[in-house]
Amino acid sequence: MRVVTELSPPHQTLVNGEVSGISTELVRAVLAEAGVSAQIELYPWARAFRIARSRPNILIYNMARTAEREQEFRWIGTVAAYQLGFVSLSHRSDIKISSVADAKQYTVAVQRDDLSANFLINNGFVPDEQLVQVADIAESWQLLLNGKVDLVIDDPVALNGMVATLGLRRRDVNFIYAIPELEQQTWLAASIATPELLVKQLQAAHSKVAQTVRYQQVMSSSYQ
Repeated sequence: MRVVTELSPPHQTLVNGEVSGISTELVRAVLAEAGVSAQIELYPWARAFRIARSRPNILIYNMARTAEREQEFRWIGTVAAYQLGFVSLSHRSDIKISSVADAKQYTVAVQRDDLSANFLINNGFVPDEQLVQVADIAESWQLLLNGKVDLVIDDPVALNGMVATLGLRRRDVNFIYAIPELEQQTWLAASIATPELLVKQLQAAHSKVAQTVRYQQVMSSSYQ
């Protein structure tokens, strides 16, 4: 099988050319328990999503399980927990947000086909005006650093890894508002054409991994 994902520290990282990170650790454990060999590949989220939606025998993580996606994938199990919200650069003391509606006066970079992009569009953010849609999280952050947008959406636990990747200091950025509707657990999912027997094999493997101490540590770490 092929496994596709995006760069999203600390859940998915790239270390010496190999995909790593805390969610990747759980995915590898599930594959090992199931006796399935697979190559994990890193892409911009929009491309990873298209591959998983259009080809057989593809696994993808970390995927938000939404009503729109429910019938498009086969759901294996959760491998991460997120609390997404608005992030700004620290020097932008002018940015004040106490609700999602408050953010409409600013520009926000989001990943195309991502849950946060769909959520903001559904809440009245206008693409190409308040909302700038890009290929991956790194591009969103570059727009923020270059002053092209006011905000990005990310997870507070992910900030340490992201700022290190970008050569910043943690004090250079602020997590300023958690979006309640975007608190979620995200999934390892299979493309819809993946054989039922293989899906059940992976689901059974995930159930065993979910009983481990390490799984519990990873799934609670995003809330600490």
